[in-house]
Amino acid sequence: MPKVGPKGLLGIAAVVWMAAGTSITTLGIQALIQEAAGPWWVTALLVAGAVVVFALFHSRVFQPLVAKHVARIRAYDEPQGVHRFFDAKGYAIMAVMMGGGIALRTFGLVPPWFIAFFYTGLGVALAFAGVTFLAHCLRGSARMISPHRHA
Repeated sequence: MPKVGPKGLLGIAAVVWMAAGTSITTLGIQALIQEAAGPWWVTALLVAGAVVVFALFHSRVFQPLVAKHVARIRAYDEPQGVHRFFDAKGYAIMAVMMGGGIALRTFGLVPPWFIAFFYTGLGVALAFAGVTFLAHCLRGSARMISPHRHA
């Protein structure tokens, strides 16, 4: 298994998170476009819902998770296998989220309007977490990067 240092792991994490975020956002926007055929206020509510989902996942879930993984990665003294951008718990959470999302869509467990706002907000939050990993990779800092904190 190839090994890389902390910057490499942060770069891999950035690519994986941005790719996942882009994929989920695309599904959400496709559903949003389909739902936008209705009254304008439905579209406005869906967009507002997406903003709320983004804000909650970004601030409460992904930014703390990014900070935790960045600190863990920065603590490595030696190059690690390329898969070490996540820990075991991170891989388990990713598997549950992916499996749950696939099940929701495949079995029609939620209506399309839910996919429209939830996936759009969640996907953008995931992609933004990837951008944050990239910023840590390029900046070289293990501190949390946030619009509310100054460098």
